[in-house]
Amino acid sequence: MPAEAPGSGEGAEPGAPRERRRRRGRARARTEALLHTLKRSRRVKANDRERNRMHHLNAALDELRSVLPTFPDDTKLTKIETLRFAYNYIWALSETLRLA
Repeated sequence: MPAEAPGSGEGAEPGAPRERRRRRGRARARTEALLHTLKRSRRVKANDRERNRMHHLNAALDELRSVLPTFPDDTKLTKIETLRFAYNYIWALSETLRLA
């Protein structure tokens, strides 16, 4: 095992001056403007992911609403009403099968 350079980590003597480590790869020093740009682009990407997630969730709920029997047919259930109604409908169908 090669010896470590003095002051470069765990093997350093207490109180010895530490050498500055070189930054490599992603850990480069960044300017304030660059950090602001990176934060903004990350936020935009996160917003896009959340928007897509909500579109997919709403599409799935619309598909679920289309197979649930509702009266009158033009009534659109809220998200929570859709989930509760689907749960109760599945339970009622299960009970019907169990009793048959």
